[in-house]
Amino acid sequence: MNSSNNADIHSQRILILDYGSQYTQLIARRVREIGVYCEIFSWDFPGAEKFAQTAQGIILSGGPESTTLEDTPYVPDYVLDANVPVLGICYGMQALAKKLGGTVSESSQREFGFAQVVVKQTGKLFSNLSDGKNQHDESLLDVWMSHGDKVTSLPEGFVTLASTDNAKYAAIANEDKKLYGLQFHPEVTHTKSGEQMLSCFLTDICGCDASWTADNIVEDIIDRVKTQVGSEHVILGLSGGVDSSVVAALLHKAIGKQLTCIFVDNGLLRLHEGDQVMDTFSKHMGVKVIRVNAEDRFLSALNGIDDPELKRKKIGNLFIEIFQEEARRIKDARWLAQGTIYPDVIESAAAATGKAHLIKSHHNVGGLPDDMELSLVEPLRELFKDEVRRLGDELGLPYEMIHRHPFPGPGLGVRILGEVKKEYADILRRADHIFIKELREHDLYDQVSQAFTVFLPVRSVGVMGDGRKYQYVVALRAVETIDFMTARWAHLPYDFLDLVSRRIINEIDGISRVAYDISGKPPATIEWE
Repeated sequence: MNSSNNADIHSQRILILDYGSQYTQLIARRVREIGVYCEIFSWDFPGAEKFAQTAQGIILSGGPESTTLEDTPYVPDYVLDANVPVLGICYGMQALAKKLGGTVSESSQREFGFAQVVVKQTGKLFSNLSDGKNQHDESLLDVWMSHGDKVTSLPEGFVTLASTDNAKYAAIANEDKKLYGLQFHPEVTHTKSGEQMLSCFLTDICGCDASWTADNIVEDIIDRVKTQVGSEHVILGLSGGVDSSVVAALLHKAIGKQLTCIFVDNGLLRLHEGDQVMDTFSKHMGVKVIRVNAEDRFLSALNGIDDPELKRKKIGNLFIEIFQEEARRIKDARWLAQGTIYPDVIESAAAATGKAHLIKSHHNVGGLPDDMELSLVEPLRELFKDEVRRLGDELGLPYEMIHRHPFPGPGLGVRILGEVKKEYADILRRADHIFIKELREHDLYDQVSQAFTVFLPVRSVGVMGDGRKYQYVVALRAVETIDFMTARWAHLPYDFLDLVSRRIINEIDGISRVAYDISGKPPATIEWE
């Protein structure tokens, strides 16, 4: 299916009910990767019932609760009334079984981590999948378990698809009603055939086409933006980050000269970053970009401030102030474009319902006051970050821009510990440039998830030539992670670290010592501030 045929890429959709699992967004990403549109709603969110009425299937996520207790999350009636295929995962399977008359009990032996399930019958869900055989010539599947309870008796009409020694009902199905349950997590990479299981559910059982693709999404967004803004003018705060860069490319493709970007160079960017942004968008793509060189204003505002949160607020507020000043000069602007993405939307919904445990600050222009009288256009609000990157590739943006490591909104302002000074920023951006450049040249950049340099406001003695130097210290940080919730420090080769250290000390006047951070998350965070 292709949007050039005017196909609606939202017409086939999957509802994901969230029961509080840390993997719920990962389920949605896997569904999208297979090519099917989906949305996440809390299991008790009223709007989910309306969405279910037009869904081709429903997935029930895992969660931390126990169906053996009172007043725990349950499966709403509309899930079964929708008469569409349902897949329950972990807690979702237990809640589904209990809803239909089965029983769930606390297990005497919990299962966390790798496990092998024995396939008893493939059914449509497993579609003859096998990761190996046991001594009885039965097929085995390598899966990831994370549960303390288990289903102990099946609802009427259900059969066993797979078992473990500890969980007799590790996978269950009622093929007539197209109801399925998996005690393990097919969405994680540790479940070797998990993608194929989800694909079987989405395409073979739910009958969805794989029309949710980068080229179709681009065309759909362009059509919707044209309809939304008509002939009116749009302004965008361009940071040079992935999200705002993709928004700029999309809007330029959709409305051309009706777009004006405002790029506030706060003096806390990486080496040559401001020039690279202007080269990419203004010179090569023909996008109208207003560059505001505001280094002096930002450094002045940060003078004497060493508290990390106060630094963030100062940087964010001044950005808004400068953006407002420039936006008021564009007399015919009616729309404000933002790089809001789907995790931001989910997080905001959680905050509104009081279900969010932790809400972080987002460093876009979302804090602009109402008196700007601009309507919002948010082309990426349905997309996850990995989808945004795929759109960037589809739009032909530079690979280095779209696939670079995360960079904090306040920039080097929170990678300089303590007070921010121009001297510190100039030293840090040069040291960071050497680190990142060597990572790329040694084919290590894409092997780590995030890498950067931190400036420490301390001096250390060093010996250079025949003289002693009392100069600054920087720390290198590189981590490997899948979800950025946990991370391990990257075990970079010693020879590589030696090379980077020597280059930084020899080439940058002002640094006498280089350290390497070997802290994991937790207990440390990825960023230092």
